[in-house]
Amino acid sequence: MTNILYIHGMGGGGDSRIPSILRERFCSNALEGCGTVNVVVRTYDFDPEIAHAQITSWTEELRPALVIGESLGALHALRIVGMPHLFVSPALNTPLFFRYLAWMSVLPGVTELLDRIYRPKDGDRQKLHFTYRVLRKYGKHRKMALSNSVRTGSRDKHFAFFGMQDHYRKSGIVSVHTWEKYFGNSYVMYDGTHFMEEEFIDSLLMPKILEVLGHKQ
Repeated sequence: MTNILYIHGMGGGGDSRIPSILRERFCSNALEGCGTVNVVVRTYDFDPEIAHAQITSWTEELRPALVIGESLGALHALRIVGMPHLFVSPALNTPLFFRYLAWMSVLPGVTELLDRIYRPKDGDRQKLHFTYRVLRKYGKHRKMALSNSVRTGSRDKHFAFFGMQDHYRKSGIVSVHTWEKYFGNSYVMYDGTHFMEEEFIDSLLMPKILEVLGHKQ
């Protein structure tokens, strides 16, 4: 069995949409490798230190052939060294914005307000709690993640997908410029949003996964 470890974004979890679709595709008779590829996604803690320990443990357990990081999950994926990586809408600059949120969170009522605004959907989802202590940890988390980049001499393979209509690109949370700075031109743009639509999962993400895993298309 070939394992793929899928690392969801902020507020995502074990029932996130994209890995669910990927599982369906790998169970389709139309794809070679059906029944031999297992897409694993598990809900991790919002605290990046706790999350890294969880994900490290899962990596040791699963020995994945590929890691996929979505949105804020891209930083967690980058900290897994020694294997190929794919990224969907990598939000590499989120910690820069968390730095400002951290200071705001010390004001009375702000943490409670943010927790309400960003309350996850029902189901197996990451619980979010925007405290100063947790938000400040993301700066170090980002620095450690980006140490595994082409710019720093990493030999890992990295490839990203960016939606041209991704609303997070306007704020810079998702930035093609930042990606190019650390990883060069190893990416593709698609005519979609931050939340990769099913048509692009089929036309772009699945073929790239099969290519990385060495399956015939």
